[in-house]
Amino acid sequence: MTKTTTLISALAASFLLSGHAQAQSLLAGERETDITPIPGVVADGVAWELIWADFVTADGIVGMPDGGVIFAQEQTDTIRRIAADGTEHVVIAGTGGAGSVSLDNDGRVYAVERTCTEPFNEDLAGCSELTRISILSPERKVLARTFADGSPLGRPNDLIADGKGGAYFTAGGAWYVDAAGAVSTVADEDIRSNGIMLSPDGRTLYVTNVTEVLAFDVNEDGTTSNRRVFGTLDGDDGGDGMAVDSEGRLYVTGNAGVHVLSPQGEHLGLIPTPRRPITLAFSGPEKRTLYVPMMGAVGPDGKPWSTPEGIRNTAMTIYTLPMLSQGYQGRPK
Repeated sequence: MTKTTTLISALAASFLLSGHAQAQSLLAGERETDITPIPGVVADGVAWELIWADFVTADGIVGMPDGGVIFAQEQTDTIRRIAADGTEHVVIAGTGGAGSVSLDNDGRVYAVERTCTEPFNEDLAGCSELTRISILSPERKVLARTFADGSPLGRPNDLIADGKGGAYFTAGGAWYVDAAGAVSTVADEDIRSNGIMLSPDGRTLYVTNVTEVLAFDVNEDGTTSNRRVFGTLDGDDGGDGMAVDSEGRLYVTGNAGVHVLSPQGEHLGLIPTPRRPITLAFSGPEKRTLYVPMMGAVGPDGKPWSTPEGIRNTAMTIYTLPMLSQGYQGRPK
């Protein structure tokens, strides 16, 4: 594997080398974060640490056994890895615009491949490939290109492997594809889905719905039932990526930061973030570090990275936070 040339700005690099915590020195585009303790979750006095920045995405992040993480970078058709020592590598190339990644206990790497739907991916310009839900490693296998009625998936968003060779994914609504490639509906009405996650025991499926989180019972065959509102973002919106900890608490990214919900859906508190977070995962020693990719980065001029009008700004920054809580150790995420 060859180390990549991540485009970390001079200012961000200087910030990393200085060891200054975010609370001590704000970079351009960052917001103040006054972290209030949440019992058993996060302590008083901790601060976000910037570990990575680029002008393209870092999405669908997952913790690795060595304490590092992997994530999808749609614009470069790669799955990338930040190892425990901070080095970055490409682990899978030619991903067809993968925009989110999941990993199961058997080491299979799943992805939503967005193919031609990323307008800034020069390698896929002019292509007509359907988007798909795929296994990328150790062997490549397409699980689904269409819904059960034959219609295309559109632009799929997020996914979580079910540990049985299939995966749950979002694409407007929420869906399940089993190991044989059969697609069934979780929810396709009155929903604006984004993130998707399984409870530690795999018996409950969570799906974000803008200002709330929906829950579904998972049946033995992977299908779902009993749709209900699990919890809310306490007035915030933009519900996106999720993670679970060893106690069954649910962590949900929203516009204001990371919301923490109890196993019963009670809103336990908000962990404010220096930028808008979109995905998150536990990793590091004993899975007690929260890795959170967030929108925006610092440009070479020390100002917030910007793009011309009409061009999507895909810049992102990854921050970490030490936690009292521990990520669930029964599966990668």
